[in-house]
Amino acid sequence: MAEESESKSHFGTIIGAVFAILIVTMLLTMTLVAANKQTYYSAYVSSGDDERAILGQVTDMRNTLGDEEGYEIANTMSTPMLVNDWKDPHRTLLVIADPEKPIDETEADSIFRFVTERGGKVVVAADNTNANRLAAKFGVTYLGDPLLDKFQTWRTYTDDGSSGAENWGQVWALASIREDVNNDNWAGGGFKPPGCTQTQIDNGEVDGCRMPVMFKSPTAMRWESVATDNVEHPDYLPRFVRTLAMASDTACVDRVGSNGCDDPRNPISNLSLLLRIDYPHIEANDLRRLAGEDGSTYGSLDVTGSIVFMSDPEPISNRFWDADRASETDVRQTCDTELIACWQRQLSGDSAWKGNELYFAALIYDMMEFDNEMLPYSIRLQFSEFRIVFDESRHVTGALSNPFIETMSTIVLLTSDDFLKWLIVLNLLLLLLVSIMVVPEKENWRHVFDLTRFRERPNKIDPESYQQRMREALMTKIRLFYDL
Repeated sequence: MAEESESKSHFGTIIGAVFAILIVTMLLTMTLVAANKQTYYSAYVSSGDDERAILGQVTDMRNTLGDEEGYEIANTMSTPMLVNDWKDPHRTLLVIADPEKPIDETEADSIFRFVTERGGKVVVAADNTNANRLAAKFGVTYLGDPLLDKFQTWRTYTDDGSSGAENWGQVWALASIREDVNNDNWAGGGFKPPGCTQTQIDNGEVDGCRMPVMFKSPTAMRWESVATDNVEHPDYLPRFVRTLAMASDTACVDRVGSNGCDDPRNPISNLSLLLRIDYPHIEANDLRRLAGEDGSTYGSLDVTGSIVFMSDPEPISNRFWDADRASETDVRQTCDTELIACWQRQLSGDSAWKGNELYFAALIYDMMEFDNEMLPYSIRLQFSEFRIVFDESRHVTGALSNPFIETMSTIVLLTSDDFLKWLIVLNLLLLLLVSIMVVPEKENWRHVFDLTRFRERPNKIDPESYQQRMREALMTKIRLFYDL
């Protein structure tokens, strides 16, 4: 029996050691993966190894929206799966800038419900395919490869006025706030749309005007109808899809790396840079301007879920957010009107580029519920009643913080999904059973022929060791009697 107990105890030690080695290995792996990697497009990283790292953050966007506009600013470090548990989701906008880690299926489902069921707002800015699981639920596809556009290219200019080399990957676009640019009545008719003035933006009168937006190295997107667009579908979801910015008709996606649009394998035409999808008439609970039939000022009201897909995170980066800061990197507010690729040739009136801040601040304002007449003025007139949440979980973090963040993400994943939650509970029960099995048992003090242990056969006594055993028993009795 003693040998059996020692064997079980040894097995338990092995199990514990294996678990300890696995945990240490995972922590070291996560630390090594994040080592020597710089975080980009973060709303909270204000320093870096060089100027490029600083310009590659979105801290200026956070400061403008929070300190100047007055939005409540927050962030999520673990995972965006909990968006549906946030307070007043219809008054919350989630910003996912440059997802370096792919958005998984569970996160995509949560964000889809956040927009289509809770009336939430989302901005997704990516130049890769890491957001395609989420985008596919809305019928959008990120092509992933770089866009080349000869006729919508901006140039850098030095202090002496000389222009840099032409780069077809540096793209500009004339973007609208809420209109589909494919339906513009001025397209092809020789009529130039007016540029949006500050007065129009302040008054929310942005229909019909356009604003130039600078992209650094975008990819392109395409969208198509989904099953729930059919009114006969049991889960029919009414929605409005608008292309806010397009590449030119001669642009292409350099899929084969030819650095040109002559190769027939490079997709051309119908290449979107900004897409907006709105889901109207979603029921949400909030304070109401007018009391309902029950006399309560708190109840259901109609809101609109909205999501914007961007083909490049650079437009909201520090480099392009403010025109003055952009000029420090030789990006000018005007272009050479002698060149075909100058945006000012296609705009009338106020055609200068004043930084991307002007456009995206107006876009976010339009996505929010400021124009919802069912909300009381105490909410509609206060920016602080609306929240903007920056998703920091998609970025590579520091080597020390990465294990903690990944562990928290795993915990949230396991506790948020019903199937995984019960699966982990069953695994814990199995581990508990294993631990019970390997606990060493003490030798029974009762007679070896105890009826409760009738299935266990005692070890046979060797007759040849009888004298030795009697001698040990006698000496033990003498030691105990005389307290030796």
